[in-house]
Amino acid sequence: MKQLEAQIAQALSQALQDTFQHAFPAEQINLQPTRKEFAGTFTFVTFPLTKALGKGPEQIGQALGESLVQNAEQVAGYNVVKGFLNIEIKDNVWLQLFSEQVNSFGADFGKTGQKQKVVVEYSSPNTNKPLHLGHLRNNFLGYSVSEILKAAGNEVVKANLVNDRGIHICKSMIAYEKFGNGETPESANIKGDHLVGKYYVEFDKAYKQEIEELVAQGVEKEQAKKQAPLMMEAQEMLQKWEQGDQETIALWEKMNGWVYDGFHATYKNIGVDFDKFYYESNTYLLGKDRVEEGLDKGVFFKKADGSVWVDLTEEGLDEKLLLRADGTSVYITQDLGTAELKYEDFQYDQSVYVVADEQNYHFQVLKAVLKKLGKSYAEGIFHLSYGMVDLPSGKMKSREGTVVDADELVDEMIDTARQKTDELGKIDGFSSEEAQQLYHTLAMGALKYFLLKVDPKKRMLFNPEESIDFKGNTGPFIQYTHARIAAIQRKAADMGVASDSTDFTEVETLHETEREALILLNYVSSVVADAAKNYAPSIVAQYAFDLAKTYNRFYTEVPIFQEPNAQVLSFRIALSRQVAQTIKFMMGLLGISVPERM
Repeated sequence: MKQLEAQIAQALSQALQDTFQHAFPAEQINLQPTRKEFAGTFTFVTFPLTKALGKGPEQIGQALGESLVQNAEQVAGYNVVKGFLNIEIKDNVWLQLFSEQVNSFGADFGKTGQKQKVVVEYSSPNTNKPLHLGHLRNNFLGYSVSEILKAAGNEVVKANLVNDRGIHICKSMIAYEKFGNGETPESANIKGDHLVGKYYVEFDKAYKQEIEELVAQGVEKEQAKKQAPLMMEAQEMLQKWEQGDQETIALWEKMNGWVYDGFHATYKNIGVDFDKFYYESNTYLLGKDRVEEGLDKGVFFKKADGSVWVDLTEEGLDEKLLLRADGTSVYITQDLGTAELKYEDFQYDQSVYVVADEQNYHFQVLKAVLKKLGKSYAEGIFHLSYGMVDLPSGKMKSREGTVVDADELVDEMIDTARQKTDELGKIDGFSSEEAQQLYHTLAMGALKYFLLKVDPKKRMLFNPEESIDFKGNTGPFIQYTHARIAAIQRKAADMGVASDSTDFTEVETLHETEREALILLNYVSSVVADAAKNYAPSIVAQYAFDLAKTYNRFYTEVPIFQEPNAQVLSFRIALSRQVAQTIKFMMGLLGISVPERM
């Protein structure tokens, strides 16, 4: 596509010289995709030329269009809409490009742009609760961005920083000590992450009760929050943990072990993976070393109570706590350590943090602090900020046990996929095992696509029913399109339709939908590059939907197997195969599988 664009730019440059004696280098000509409501592939904006040429924008467009039709062998026609020259390309050009593509799918991926080593950190769960709906958007976004960056030619490391220490972990531990009665995942018959999460909720309930009792005794509410016995015990436990108390460490290791087993099962079920795990328990001490370094360099300072701070007012921020008065670390402390550890491990050009937009300020601070410390890798830090996910019931709160649990949501999606699929009769001839696999494939396709089709920066409302519809801009619609094409391929094979041809330039005319599909197939590489540049799986999702929608129009309007011309029939089967291959590839970048039959 880039080569064709360059040829049209060169033809426009020549037309400007021939028609207006105006020198305009081809490399400076900017072509845009033509808007869908107008005929054409490329659009050239003529408004900027009016002053130099002394002509109106429409007059310039008409003159250039006529010159292109006469002199550019690729141009079939043109139309001018105000100051926009829309350029139409000949069918034989698209057929030639398609013939070249048939056996070289993806050969041009990753051949443009600067290749970098990128660490993408995502998931980052806390070991005091199971994954929830917000984590799903995080995991799907991190996984997809990693796959897109790889497809664009970068070397990518998928990292997961597990928040396995801190006051929130101690809350679950204290509650388990007090209320657990030796319960285990096996005795309770629930996943380990769910069991530990249950005690996090129990802590919050008991803690609130203690606050109410203190307030009733005349203690100010803010003071009551600090004086509540449970909170004081949790803080004492955190200090014991940092001091290496054996009993505390043993309980911590046991409960975290339960959680890791639960996380592993969830990750496998939702189809995400990681190349490297980091644990805050191993990075916070390195972060403390960086705090000491900052004190030695005079870029951090201590307050009277012994707490350590950094002044970032010159950077447009404010003063930020780096170490508490009692010597315990805060989130930024361990992030300083993890950033250094990741750089030591991978010498990354870029370190991408997939974290909700509630932490925008935190990552501004992290980058600013590392710059103050003179760290060369500070510039490579990038916060891929994403909006929160809401349900009609409102925001999720894990402390109150009102989160939308990831495991339960996936199970519900699978059940919904089963109901929808059974209603539509799309599992005829499937064994029980095959049907279950299809339900899971459709459920994950619905869930991932719905969460990824929205620009990451936007807050979104998740609608399970809408997500699993087989019509409209949904994962199942695209998955069904792939299955439909797979069925066409099987029928073509049964009929003995030739499918080994790689030259379709003799096809004389194209149906409008065939042309539209051929044009879209030429944008795969640029879509991947654009999605990688913007860290936006939504770009890939939109393309996959557009391609599926275009193919379904073709399927509806062009009776494939009623075509008497053998070469045209062969072309339509090849076009179908290429669309299916492209859908499979693009959906794969979103972490979505596509079924061969439904």
